[in-house]
Amino acid sequence: MSLIRIYCDGGCRGNQNTHNLGGYGIVIEKDNKVYEKYGVELNTTNNRMELIACIEALKLIDDFRRPITVITDSLYLVRGITEWYPGWIRRGWLNSKGKPVENRDLWEELIFLKNRHKNIKFEHVRGHSKNKGNNRADYLVNLAMDEYSESQ
Repeated sequence: MSLIRIYCDGGCRGNQNTHNLGGYGIVIEKDNKVYEKYGVELNTTNNRMELIACIEALKLIDDFRRPITVITDSLYLVRGITEWYPGWIRRGWLNSKGKPVENRDLWEELIFLKNRHKNIKFEHVRGHSKNKGNNRADYLVNLAMDEYSESQ
């Protein structure tokens, strides 16, 4: 079975403001074809958009046995899904400082999707580097936000 590569990225304009705009971008390489998707969300954060990008991508993959590599520039996403979440669950969804885990709703959905896919790994790449898939996902993030802003 051939590998599916998912490049996902998320971003937010006005991240710390109450009213802001977030976007996500996805590039999926599967069976020598490339699929793209992007979207927006209002009143969000960078971290939420990073998680939403990955979730939306995994929802598009219906062959749960195919090997998948998720490539992202978000250490928050990679560390959360590969290192941190077992401790969160063990502590009743509290982080290492004893505070409620942020974005729990999205983490729970991502954990479900991760567990549904039998052969999945997550890789971190440096943002805005020479990784074409990551750069394209970043472009789609901004395209989503630009298109939404222009339509308002």
